[in-house]
Amino acid sequence: MDTKNVVQNFIKKTGFSSKILFDEEIAPRTTFKIGGKAAVFVEPEDTFQLQDIIALSKKYKIPVILLGGASNVVFKDEYFDGIVLSTQGMKGIYTDELEGGESVYVCASAGESMENLVNFCSQKGLRGLERFAGLPGSVGGAVYMNARCFETSISNLLVSAYVFDTETFDCEEVPFRAEEWDYKLSPFQHKNKIILQAVFSLKKCPESEINTLKDENFFYIQERKKRGHFDFPSAGSVFKNNRAFGFPSGKIVDDCGLRGYRIGNAQVAPFHGNFIINLGGATQKDVKNLVEYVVNTVRDKKGFVLEPEIIFY
Repeated sequence: MDTKNVVQNFIKKTGFSSKILFDEEIAPRTTFKIGGKAAVFVEPEDTFQLQDIIALSKKYKIPVILLGGASNVVFKDEYFDGIVLSTQGMKGIYTDELEGGESVYVCASAGESMENLVNFCSQKGLRGLERFAGLPGSVGGAVYMNARCFETSISNLLVSAYVFDTETFDCEEVPFRAEEWDYKLSPFQHKNKIILQAVFSLKKCPESEINTLKDENFFYIQERKKRGHFDFPSAGSVFKNNRAFGFPSGKIVDDCGLRGYRIGNAQVAPFHGNFIINLGGATQKDVKNLVEYVVNTVRDKKGFVLEPEIIFY
């Protein structure tokens, strides 16, 4: 089946108006700068457009890959004869102040960047998300992965998520239930649900402390810079930390002498054992092989099996 032809005919028949690109390079859209072309790239602006694309893909059995900010993914090198569906066109942030309370609910669409959300909250004097300052990626992706920064997880602040079920085509609000969440684990992983919006509970700070809050945001951004987060294309931390191992994964990788180890143009960062960086022209195969090598080496030397958190599409 010709995916491009199916989508082009769909556009002609329906007048579908959201952003659609053909034979699109995906690498520039990811923080790792890795990946080949996709037959179709779609960026819907609302839930109805997203539903239309999902319905089309199901009708013609077209494979779909969902991307948010693409900060935790390594896209395939080969041509993808399917649809890459990006949520980044789905924007919007608004607040709902609870009457008589110190908390404020902040609702953000899945396609909003974490940077925009943190900046919005600091401008409004809302405390809670400052440790996520400088985190690349989207709100939807952060919720999906239960992103964790400086000992704070997204789930610590989440009230609920509004999702679209790709099997039933229902939209529903999923309230936060602590038993469904864990370290870098959310109930949306490996399920047929697309996150549309997320609601966070934040604290109001006095107007006199807003500049202090902005300074904290700046501090965490500078901390990321000092740790080399933005020096090379990467997907951030590669392996989850496991408290049972006694040390962070980066320290374990360091102790195995793997800092700087390279396969192709993918390298364990010389400055951080839990980063793999793209030296320029790295492929998904390079990264996969390097991840496998690190996992096997750590297992053989330390007896620990590291769990990757990056997603290979």
